Amino acid sequence: MSFHTRSPAILPSLLACDLAKLADEANRVAPTSEDYVHLDVMDGHFVPNLSWGAPVIKCLKPHSKAFFDVHLMVSEPAKWVKDMAEAGANMFTFHIEVMKDEQETRSLIQAIKAANMKCGIAVKPKTAVSTVFPFVDDLDLVLVMTVEPGFGGQAFMADMMPKVEELREKFPNLDVEVDGGIGPNNIDECAKAGANWIVAGSSVFKAKNPQEVIVSMKRSIEKHGNGKADADLTPLPA
Repeated sequence: MSFHTRSPAILPSLLACDLAKLADEANRVAPTSEDYVHLDVMDGHFVPNLSWGAPVIKCLKPHSKAFFDVHLMVSEPAKWVKDMAEAGANMFTFHIEVMKDEQETRSLIQAIKAANMKCGIAVKPKTAVSTVFPFVDDLDLVLVMTVEPGFGGQAFMADMMPKVEELREKFPNLDVEVDGGIGPNNIDECAKAGANWIVAGSSVFKAKNPQEVIVSMKRSIEKHGNGKADADLTPLPA
């Protein structure tokens, strides 16, 4: 059973924050239990970079009320199911590219669900989105990468939008997430294609008013018919 929300979600990527103030930064952009943060876990093998792992997430969790959307850019995601569950991950998203076959993929999905986490699958820019179709009925989310995974601050790849459109057309109730180079200048393009979960790093953390950016981006998603934004959103200035 999946938990498709089909509601707008802006997920500030903590990779773009001031890491010396991780808890403060998380609460600055996601202060309530209705908010989300995105955490990129990199192993230096599947992607050419290292970030944090379960110990950092576990330390952060008691200081944040937000939903933890954890994106594992790792070669062996099955190794980390137990650790991520114990650390407080709410969504465990792994990459389809590291899976050997359908049986292994289904087993991992089952293990993630058994550990009381939501489950997502991510696809890199050069991977056909059809590779995830056999698993969608058991997933909570599909993540379409709009940059090559591994580093923050890359330019948005608009040519990934047909993948989003294909997912939205084929699975109208699915939560479709996009990640990479997204901000107020291109949110409409993502929302029009059908994305309703938007990962945003620098565009949120470098803004003078991060909450204003988040509200504005949520409204862009709602404008294009991807769910109903919160009724109590603070009005934006005219």
